Amino acid sequence: MNDMTGGLSFLPLGGTGEIGMNLNLYRLDGTWLAVDCGIGFSGNDTPEAEVLMPDPGFIAERSKSLCGLVITHAHEDHLGAVAHLWPQLRCPIYATPFAAAVLRRKLGEAHLLNQVKIHTVRGNEAFTVGPFDLQFVSVTHSVPEAKALILRTPQGIIVHTGDWKLDQEPVVGPVTDLEAFKAIGDEGVLAMVSDSTNALKDGVSGTEGSVRDSMAELIASLHGRIAITCFASNVARVDSIARAARKAGREVMIVGRSLRNLETAARECGYFADLPPFLTEQDANSVADDNLLMIITGSQGEPRSALSRIASDTHPNITLGEGDTVIYSSRMIPGNEQAVMAVQDNLTRRGVTVLTDKDHLVHVSGHATRDDMRTLYELVRPQYSVPVHGEWRHLTAHAALARDLGINAVLLEDGDVLNLGPGSVEVIDTAPTGRLALDGGRLLPMTGGVLAARRKMLFNGIVLASFAVDDEGYVIGEPKISAPGLLEAEDPESIRITQEFADAIDEIPDELRQDDNAFRDAAKTALRRALGRKLQKRPLVDVHLLRV
Repeated sequence: MNDMTGGLSFLPLGGTGEIGMNLNLYRLDGTWLAVDCGIGFSGNDTPEAEVLMPDPGFIAERSKSLCGLVITHAHEDHLGAVAHLWPQLRCPIYATPFAAAVLRRKLGEAHLLNQVKIHTVRGNEAFTVGPFDLQFVSVTHSVPEAKALILRTPQGIIVHTGDWKLDQEPVVGPVTDLEAFKAIGDEGVLAMVSDSTNALKDGVSGTEGSVRDSMAELIASLHGRIAITCFASNVARVDSIARAARKAGREVMIVGRSLRNLETAARECGYFADLPPFLTEQDANSVADDNLLMIITGSQGEPRSALSRIASDTHPNITLGEGDTVIYSSRMIPGNEQAVMAVQDNLTRRGVTVLTDKDHLVHVSGHATRDDMRTLYELVRPQYSVPVHGEWRHLTAHAALARDLGINAVLLEDGDVLNLGPGSVEVIDTAPTGRLALDGGRLLPMTGGVLAARRKMLFNGIVLASFAVDDEGYVIGEPKISAPGLLEAEDPESIRITQEFADAIDEIPDELRQDDNAFRDAAKTALRRALGRKLQKRPLVDVHLLRV
């Protein structure tokens, strides 16, 4: 695409058609601005990976024209990929104090903190990044200092809502600034790029204050150890839980690295100021069961999380059993159902009572319902609606709601380049997109050979054959075959395959035996034939040839 074309464009590289992995780009007269840079977590459809993020290749190739990255709030799906992808972007970052505090810890762990310039934007300040005149507007969400981003451009005003809801009792932080949105609407708004997560939910949003009150009543009624799991970044929820615990005479302990990082960042920014420091898991045995409440990571069934290890009785410091209670103060992210249910089943097997939002009011969503969305649209009155941040069913429901309000709606796929002016508001180009998997310390393309091979091995297994040959290419000794996850070593089928493979490589033509690559390829073909159709699988096949 021609980056020097004038005007204003919007390009989502991640975040449309799925929840998570937000990476949005705006282009103004050839200069790019990135908004959010998040991760997503693997679901049942991608068992070969755990943490996913958008492939930034398109904007990495244009990094000299990238003037900055703006973070709307401190959730993993909006800033979790920064430490992994910044080396490809190499631009300054703009964030609120809390998001900046969270980000500094991530960058420090990645040994990048000294390289990255982070600009802290306080309150609803206006600020300039390259040619973009920007302003934050406070919104309520399940993390402190969530912001909508206003872009004032020669082509018109764009409202990028980020994640938001209407909540008159947010517990931590201000309510959504509806007066500011109305004033911006009065200026005239070209387009609103907005969160679609709860576009299928009617009614008004529940309040964090109602969860605080309900949680206090529930905690006071329980005996034994209480463990509550929630999203680590939900400072308001942690605050509500801690106050309810203290009211019931319980000391508060946090378990899990992400929660410890949250506490440090929150206290650094002035949150939890009137709460004593939380206990650590090393204090578990120093407090009586009826006087202890633990806030624990692992609400989504993450296999290495504290709650998963506690449920399987492999945690070094914490045990739960008969008479104890675990409360899930979070929603289940689509795709995580099996993992969450497995942890809950393990807890129940150990005699633990498991409570969720189906049993008590212990969670409300941080995202706008349909009534919230109508309210904001009526205030902002954009000419165009651009739904983002949701699965396709959420995006289409959001678009239908906007059209019912007389607003033009434009549905985008990741990679669609939307022209916002001059001229018609329409998709004019497509940029390459993709997903990367975090694999240890590496970033691997989901469509690349490594993960494709892993995916094949997960479902079909792998068969490895090895054999030695002399200088002339004749086999020395007996070939060895290993098929972990498919065959036992002494299985009759394994013995048959080994013998047939040995016979087949003896028949490989002499002219192929002098070239290792040709010999190896012929041996792979021989191994596939020996496997035949009896296994009813097509495993990944590899051959190791040793010339001695």
